[in-house]
Amino acid sequence: MTPECILLIGIQAAGKSTFAAERFARTHVILNLDTLRTRRREERLLLECLEQRRSFVVDNTNVSRAERARYLPLAGAAGYRRVGYAFEAAIGPALERNARRERVVPPYAVQATRNRLQWPALDEGFDELHFVRLAGNGFRIEPWEPHEI
Repeated sequence: MTPECILLIGIQAAGKSTFAAERFARTHVILNLDTLRTRRREERLLLECLEQRRSFVVDNTNVSRAERARYLPLAGAAGYRRVGYAFEAAIGPALERNARRERVVPPYAVQATRNRLQWPALDEGFDELHFVRLAGNGFRIEPWEPHEI
């Protein structure tokens, strides 16, 4: 089976980590800078995944093409299927969820991330893209089409 590189794309408190835990924790290694703390550790784990052909999820904001370019070319060269899940970026609901988190991100930082958001495109190297909305206590995955920022 072809291993997967899953990139989650969205502002803080968009639901990315919950989505990763619910959907991929049993089948993929989850790379998350909040947990790993340094890019060096993240890179080491990423290279291990590639060497061992293990599927992985990059659970960071990944809001710019440059950030996504850390992973997509490496995964593509290793023969991985590259899938992106872009999360709805409504700032009001994200700030409300953020206020309820154990580790609150300063609201100005959430807004700054939103200001840097560049929606993904297939020409970055993705094989597949999806749009994710929060729906009640779960998620609704929709076919990808560019959204207004």
